[in-house]
Amino acid sequence: MDSISIFLYALFIFCLFLMIWKILDQRRHQNCYILDYQCYKPTNDRMLSTRFCGEVIRRNKNLGLNEYKFLLKAIVSSGIGEQTYAPRMVFYGREECPTYHDGISEMDEFFHHSIDKLFKKTNIPPSLIDVLVVNISMLATIPSLSSRIINHYKLREDIKVYNLTGMGCSASLISINIVQNIFKIEKNKLALVVTSESLSPNWYSGNDRSMILANCLFRSGGCAILLTNKLDLKNKAMFKLKCLVRTHHGAKDESYNCCIQKEDDQARTGFHLDKHLPKAATRAFVDNLKAISPKILPIRELLRFSVLSTIHRVLSQNSGKFGARRPMINLKTGVDHFCLHTGGKAVIDGIGANLNLSEYDLEPARMTLHRFGNTSASSLWYVLGYMEAKKRLKKGDKVFMISFGAGFKCNSCLWEVVRDLHDENVWEDCIDNYPPKTLENPFLEKYGWLQNEDPSTFYIPDDYVIP
Repeated sequence: MDSISIFLYALFIFCLFLMIWKILDQRRHQNCYILDYQCYKPTNDRMLSTRFCGEVIRRNKNLGLNEYKFLLKAIVSSGIGEQTYAPRMVFYGREECPTYHDGISEMDEFFHHSIDKLFKKTNIPPSLIDVLVVNISMLATIPSLSSRIINHYKLREDIKVYNLTGMGCSASLISINIVQNIFKIEKNKLALVVTSESLSPNWYSGNDRSMILANCLFRSGGCAILLTNKLDLKNKAMFKLKCLVRTHHGAKDESYNCCIQKEDDQARTGFHLDKHLPKAATRAFVDNLKAISPKILPIRELLRFSVLSTIHRVLSQNSGKFGARRPMINLKTGVDHFCLHTGGKAVIDGIGANLNLSEYDLEPARMTLHRFGNTSASSLWYVLGYMEAKKRLKKGDKVFMISFGAGFKCNSCLWEVVRDLHDENVWEDCIDNYPPKTLENPFLEKYGWLQNEDPSTFYIPDDYVIP
């Protein structure tokens, strides 16, 4: 009996250790690493100078003086410079009647540039890709754009494929989340995430102010990202995903309608930006922070904020005259760098004020907005590229990403830098010029005369030459 008891006891201990080992081994394989990423820089013949922007605006016969003044104010205050990029159909003068091929060719240029470079940089052949996630919000094709990539690179027949549309500017973190969930249940995988936006079929040619504003902000861009959970590749990785939180307020009508594609009174399709957008963004931002803060901040900061918030609430209830400022959570206690969505100057300013960030913290987002504009879901990776090109990212640093998108959505995540980074990526030929002495663009200097024009007598002759 003693021998049997010892055997059973030993078997129990062995099974217990085996179960513990399996759990630990599974967790080791659940990590999500970024091996490399490649942002897209279109060719110089697609660059939007001040003069050409004026020509594009003049071509729109639906605009009057009041719309010109509105656009002038919007462009001057946008934070966008003279070196952003537009789709080719704008340079061909086809913004009012783009073709299906315009949208396809715009994506092909991006795919072949960024994905080719990414495979070359990592020395990983396309045949090894296990998962493909493509997010292009405003262009749906048959076959899908993901199928187009599979066909071009001859990817494997058993590849897992996800083709996302309609997810807006926050789509790249949704794509990362899909990959993260796959990595939790499958070992030794490589995933390719492709994130961009197709502007060719979505340029607005009407005169609704809530829609023409989008033409001032959105620009061509994109990024290809290679991720893995292979343990033998983790030492080659750039970043390790620590956590990711998604917040969706689509159930609230006000949030749902604040960013929406629709037709104007003349049946021209455009992207409507509602006056309730700042309020909807703030609500989603606050809820997202509530969810992710406990995951990324030290306990001492959470306790400090909790105590101060309780004191503030009690004093406010007991004294109607109590006007002290609400306590703010200090994300810098758990975050070293802030990678913010370049939705516009107001978005960057708002996040900076709410999180009490310095100009140093906001510099990467401001410079990205100035150089590349709002490239929708891919904008975060241009901001990350700026940090890397400036040699800010050191081993062990934590990078906080936050993005907003139609729906209304707010998604955020935290990355840990696995090794010192210094690749200049898409900033290679211009990083030494940033930050510039001033971010002021020359639109006001060239078109400021519009402010003094009389609407009753104003007109632009057909042969008018842009100064």
